[in-house]
Amino acid sequence: MSTYTPPVKDASFVLDQLVGLDQLCETLQLDEVNTELATVIIEEAGKLASDVLAPLNRVGDEKGATVADGQVQETAGFADAYQQFVENGWATLTGPEAFGGQNLPNVIGTAVNELWHSSNMSFALCPMLSQGAVEALIAHGSDELKAHYLPPLISGEWTGTMNLTEPNAGSDLAAVAAKATPAGDHYKINGQKIFITWGDHQMTSNIVHLVLARLPDAPAGVKGISLFIVPKYLLDDQGQPAELNDVSCISLEHKMGIHGSPTCVMSFGDNDGAIGYLVGEENKGLSYMFTMMNHARQAVGLQGLSISERAYQQALEYSQERTQGSRKDGSKIAIIEHPDVRRMLMAMKAGNEAMRALAYRAAADIDHAHQGDPAAHARVDLYTPIVKGWMTELAQELTSLNIQVLGGMGFIEETGAAQHYRDARILPIYEGTTGIQAFDLIGRKTVYDKGAALKALHADINDTLTQLSASYSPQLALLHSKLKTALTHATAAGEWILENSASTPHTLGNVSFDNLMMMGYLTGGWLLAQSALLASQLTTQDNPYGDAFLQGKIATACFYAEYFLPRVSQHADTVLTGLSSTFALTTEQMQGA
Repeated sequence: MSTYTPPVKDASFVLDQLVGLDQLCETLQLDEVNTELATVIIEEAGKLASDVLAPLNRVGDEKGATVADGQVQETAGFADAYQQFVENGWATLTGPEAFGGQNLPNVIGTAVNELWHSSNMSFALCPMLSQGAVEALIAHGSDELKAHYLPPLISGEWTGTMNLTEPNAGSDLAAVAAKATPAGDHYKINGQKIFITWGDHQMTSNIVHLVLARLPDAPAGVKGISLFIVPKYLLDDQGQPAELNDVSCISLEHKMGIHGSPTCVMSFGDNDGAIGYLVGEENKGLSYMFTMMNHARQAVGLQGLSISERAYQQALEYSQERTQGSRKDGSKIAIIEHPDVRRMLMAMKAGNEAMRALAYRAAADIDHAHQGDPAAHARVDLYTPIVKGWMTELAQELTSLNIQVLGGMGFIEETGAAQHYRDARILPIYEGTTGIQAFDLIGRKTVYDKGAALKALHADINDTLTQLSASYSPQLALLHSKLKTALTHATAAGEWILENSASTPHTLGNVSFDNLMMMGYLTGGWLLAQSALLASQLTTQDNPYGDAFLQGKIATACFYAEYFLPRVSQHADTVLTGLSSTFALTTEQMQGA
C-alpha cells in the first residue's frame, strides 16, 4: 500500500495565486487569516491524514463495518482516529463562531477536506455529511433547533446524515413515501430509507438524521415533502442524548468500494414511530435539503480530485521503483523513463491540478456569495454541476491509469490500486448521477438564465486569453492558441444549445453529457492557463515555491492544453449534431430484435 503525501505546495499556490485568499479574507473581514496561516493549517492537517487516516484506508477496505441488533460497528481504528480528528478541532474549521466554530473561509475547509478524502475516503464521508447537515440547519433551522443541535454537530461530538432515498424513490424524490404525523410539539416519522452513508456507528454519542417525509395532508409530488431532524437518541432536559429513538439500521449494503463507510438501510418507526422535529416550514423540505445536497455535490467533486491524487502518488512512486529494460552499460531503466508511462503520469498530474484549481475556485465563490455577491452566486450555481459531474468522471480515467502504470501489480488487491479505482466508482453516482448534473447544467444553469452565467464565464476566459497574447513566451503562446480554439468551439456549442433548446423535446437530454464534459475540460484548461500565467510572473526573488515548481506548473498546463483541451472540441462537435440518432432506434431494435 502506498504512502500519502499532502500536496501542500500546490494547494498553497492555488489558494494564494489563483484564489487570492488574502484579498478574500480582507473581504470577509478576517484580519488574522491569510495564505500563510492556511498553509500551516494544511500542513498540520496533513500529519493526521498521512500518519493516522491513510494507514486505516486499507484496513477499512478489508474489514468494513458490521451490523448486529440494529447497531453498526465501524471498522476497528476508526473511532480512535475520529477522536483525534475532533480533539484537534478539525470538525470546527468553517463553522460559525456563535456555535463553536472557527469561522474560517469555506475554501480553506475545502483544501483541508481534500486531504481527508485522499487519505481515507471512507472515513472522511462521516464528517462530510455532518458539514452538510450543519449548512442545512444554519440556513433553515429554528433558533431552538440551532441551539440544541449545531454546537455538538460543529464540534464533531455528534455526526449528521442525509436521508432522501427510498426503495421506490431514488433520484425521483416526488415518490418519497415516508410519513410524518403531527404529535404535539413533534412528529412521528415512519418509513424506510436506503443508501444512508454513515447512518449508524458507535464513534459519537448521537447521530442527527435529516429526513425527508410527507405530512398527512401534504400535496402530491415534490411540493409535499417536509424536512425533519430525527436524532438517534432523544435529548433530555439538559440537551444531552438520553432515550434511544425508534430508529435503527436493519442492514448494510455490500458495496463495490468504500467498504469502511457503512451504507445503511435505515428504518424509522418500527414500533411507536420515530420522534422528529420539523425544520423550517411544512412542505418546503426539498428546497431545504438542496442546501445540504449542493454542499455535498461540491464535496463529492472534491473526492474525485482526492482519490485521483492518491492514485497519482502511488503511480509516481511505483514508476520510480519498478525497472524494465537495461541500458548498454547494464544499468536498469525505471519505467518512469518509458514514454507511455510518462504520458499516463502527466495525464494524472495535469488532471489533478486542473481539478484542484476548479474545486478551490468554486469553494471561494461560495465565500463570496455568502457576502451577497450576485455574480459569485451565479458562478457557484454554474460551477457546482461541473465540479460534481466532470471531476468525478475524470477520476474514473485517472484512477484507471494508476492501475495501468502498475501493470499486473495494479490488478492485485494487495497494492491498493484496485481499491482507489473501486472507491472512485461511486462518485459519479451518488448525490445525483452525472446525467442529473448534466441536465442541471444545461437546463437550470444555462437555458434558464438565457446563458448569462455561461457568457460571463466565457468573458473571463477571454480576459485570460488577452493576457496570454501579451506574452512572448512560446509556452504561453501555445496555451493561448489551444485555449482560444477550445473557447471558439465551446461558444458555438453554447449558442446552439440556446437556439435549439425548445426545438425538440429531447435536445437538451441528448447533448447534456457532452456539454458537461466540454465545460469541465474548458474550465480546467482555463484555470491551468491562468496558473501558468501567474507562475510566469513570479520571479526567483518573490516566490516561496521555487523555480522548479513554477516551471512545472507551466509545463503541466501545456500538457493539459495538448492532451485534454482538444476534448472540448470533440464534445462541442457532438453537441452541435444534436445527437438525434439517440432516438433513431426503437427499444426493440436496441435489443437486437
